[in-house]
Amino acid sequence: MACPICEKPTTPAYRPFCSKRCADVDLGRWLNGSYAVPSTDPDDAEAASDAIDAEAAQAARDRTH
Repeated sequence: MACPICEKPTTPAYRPFCSKRCADVDLGRWLNGSYAVPSTDPDDAEAASDAIDAEAAQAARDRTH
């Protein structure tokens, strides 16, 4: 298995990396946002909250009829 950062062979102590340096480089990429998990959430958190509240209100009205 090759280190995902530098392509050198991995070391069991730092697997899947070859060294602490490469492990730290990877961690730094996660912390600064270079890696990101895609989201389908709207950018506006308030709009998302309002949409959820509206759906809940509609569901409540549908149950009473």
